[in-house]
Amino acid sequence: MNRVLIKNAKIVNEGVIFEGDVLIEDDLIVEIAETISPKSAECKIVDAEGNYLIPGAIDDQVHFREPGLTHKGDIESESRAAVAGGITSFIEQPNTVPNAVTQEILEEKYEIASRKSFANYSFMMGATNDNLEEVLKTNPKNVAGIKIFLGSSTGNMLVDNEATLERIFSSTPMLIAVHCEDETTIKNNLVQYKEQYGEDIPVTAHHLIRSTEACYLSSSKAIALAKKTGARLHVFHLSTAKEMDLFTNKIPLEDKKITAEVCVHHLWFTNEDYATKGNFIKWNPAVKTAEDRDALWKALLDDRIDVIATDHAPHTLEEKQQLYLNAPSGGPLVQHAVVALFEAYHQGKISIEKIVEKMCHNPAKIFKIEKRGFIKEGYYADLVIVNAGLPWGVKKENILSKCGWSPFEGYTFKSRITHTFVNGQLVYNAFKVKDIRAGKRLLFNR
Repeated sequence: MNRVLIKNAKIVNEGVIFEGDVLIEDDLIVEIAETISPKSAECKIVDAEGNYLIPGAIDDQVHFREPGLTHKGDIESESRAAVAGGITSFIEQPNTVPNAVTQEILEEKYEIASRKSFANYSFMMGATNDNLEEVLKTNPKNVAGIKIFLGSSTGNMLVDNEATLERIFSSTPMLIAVHCEDETTIKNNLVQYKEQYGEDIPVTAHHLIRSTEACYLSSSKAIALAKKTGARLHVFHLSTAKEMDLFTNKIPLEDKKITAEVCVHHLWFTNEDYATKGNFIKWNPAVKTAEDRDALWKALLDDRIDVIATDHAPHTLEEKQQLYLNAPSGGPLVQHAVVALFEAYHQGKISIEKIVEKMCHNPAKIFKIEKRGFIKEGYYADLVIVNAGLPWGVKKENILSKCGWSPFEGYTFKSRITHTFVNGQLVYNAFKVKDIRAGKRLLFNR
């Protein structure tokens, strides 16, 4: 039996921080108490030394690039980076090659992850303009949800047939996650900037091309359709102040039919950073203004926004160093997301309890993930120790994503992940990922 006793931890769970010990047996938490004695000589003791013990973060939106785009990243490399960053479970998107738009292709991705993933995993089923029959075969017990791109992005899977969208929204009982940007608005904006700059459009125009109006038009339509059909909608990577009026904090999360996510980069960067970061902060939807960022923080803290995620989407340095029009959107974030939020804690923007709520508890609630996202007896032992006072600098040699770069390169974080447990296995310790692929397929209480 695998027995681990974590002692002297500041345990963060369900809005409370308390000092105590946690006993793990095999893959489960079996006891939480103020003090626990080892049950046998074989019990491995990990002294948390007064540091924070949080549930492993659940990232509900990543692009790990396998199959078909593995020169950018793969399940092994990106899940390794994730556990080093305190993310113990991920939900991956369908815009790989081939797109995960049939049950057969979807299951092939699960098979790859079963062999290669350091973290727990689930994969979204992708919707297209003509695969409703395949979408409806999706098993709600072992697949996270249905993903619809209402704006084109990497691996174009745009769904723009309104009759098809209504059929999908009306027909599936599963959670539908959406990327919302209005394609016509973006195309019209792009024509204007090409007339002005030709093929050499500056990246500083990105948030004006993929504009606030493009985001709002699309997200408001998706929400109206969800209200009309009764669909369970989750809106990914919100980026604008205007969209915040579309969401409510008037009802408990468990009762919400429409939920919202914000990503780390939209909470951290603004359009002013394009001047120094260039294509390395080119995302879809675009990083927008300081006013937008402030509104996202406000909505996150007052619970109109429910989840913090990464939209981790690596591309190679060579791809990112192209001209704006050719450089793909997206960047690697899983290794630095949790410490970036702890940085916001140090800046007085958010409490540690709220970080845990948005990165651990709420993804588990929204997707109804079985026995994860909390530090509770009987739950899987996905646990992370964070030293909030151990600075470290991000540099090429400690970046674990296959692409080898980070938008945080050169930044010194005040906090560091010291230990990560996945299903009771210590997979990350002493700043090294162990060769233990402990990840399991996520299951859902539906």
